[in-house]
Amino acid sequence: MTTADDLPAKAAPRFLLLEDVAEELSTSRAQVYAMVRGGELPAIKVGGRGQWRVERAKLEAYIEQAYTETAAWVRANPFGTTEADPDI
Repeated sequence: MTTADDLPAKAAPRFLLLEDVAEELSTSRAQVYAMVRGGELPAIKVGGRGQWRVERAKLEAYIEQAYTETAAWVRANPFGTTEADPDI
């Protein structure tokens, strides 16, 4: 009898749809599209209809960069200063 533990793990896809990226980042597809079109998040257009795809490695690099930039922002804007965080 074969169990789920006996089956090989399915590799994560190399390229993600904008919807997949939005789910990963807990944001909207429109926000991801704006990030791609603005050059913030690298992506490619594939196929005759030019559908956007984001390489998983590029998404992971984007996330790491976001952590770095956020940490720098936090250091430059200590909690309790007079500047309010617009996201709160």
